Amino acid sequence: MDMKLELVPIPVADVDRAKAFYADRLGFTLDVDVTPADGVRVVQLTPPGSACSVGFGTGVPAYQGTPGSVRGLHLVVDGIERARDDLIGRGVDVGAVQDVGGGVRYAGFEDPDGNGWTLQEMAWRTGDAF
Repeated sequence: MDMKLELVPIPVADVDRAKAFYADRLGFTLDVDVTPADGVRVVQLTPPGSACSVGFGTGVPAYQGTPGSVRGLHLVVDGIERARDDLIGRGVDVGAVQDVGGGVRYAGFEDPDGNGWTLQEMAWRTGDAF
């Protein structure tokens, strides 16, 4: 049986600010921004090359939670320096690249609410193997 993770809800304090960050700063594709009912807003964005999206909004229980409480979201990249430089050029405060051994390197950043993200490069998942 296949199971595909397709959406990760992220609690945010300001939907428009989060939408701008994920679309403009991170370069995620805006898939959905709808208001299907009074008090309900659903925003969904997808990282380039990903089959899994992030979502946030209002009036939906899945989007409730403490803004900034999500940690450890990983964006796997082929070329961490290039990805880090691109994000820095878009105004994202990305930490230094850390080599944790075994061909794995990380660089962390946060969204405007403090939700934690990590760029991750794995030596065996580059080029044609990415």
